[in-house]
Amino acid sequence: MNVKTVFDCGELTALLFGDIDHHSAREMRQTIDADIERYHPGRLALDFRKVRFMDSSGIGLIMGRYRLMKLTGGSVSLKNVPPTLQRLIDLSGVRSLTD
Repeated sequence: MNVKTVFDCGELTALLFGDIDHHSAREMRQTIDADIERYHPGRLALDFRKVRFMDSSGIGLIMGRYRLMKLTGGSVSLKNVPPTLQRLIDLSGVRSLTD
């Protein structure tokens, strides 16, 4: 599994691991969405500290969780984004959507 979630004080943190591509993004999405449904957090933090590679599927992962959290009145933040991924995130415009 490429994601571990922790719920504490109204915030759901998703610790992402390894590579984020088409196959791993699906698993991550399912796990995160199930925990959003379970806990109804006010904030979702996506922690990229252990991510080595990300393609456009990672951007889709972020955007989908952003939409879901907005529907529930919550927000999303991106944490510990490695420099190698920062450019992709900045070019996609996703960073401006998060808190």
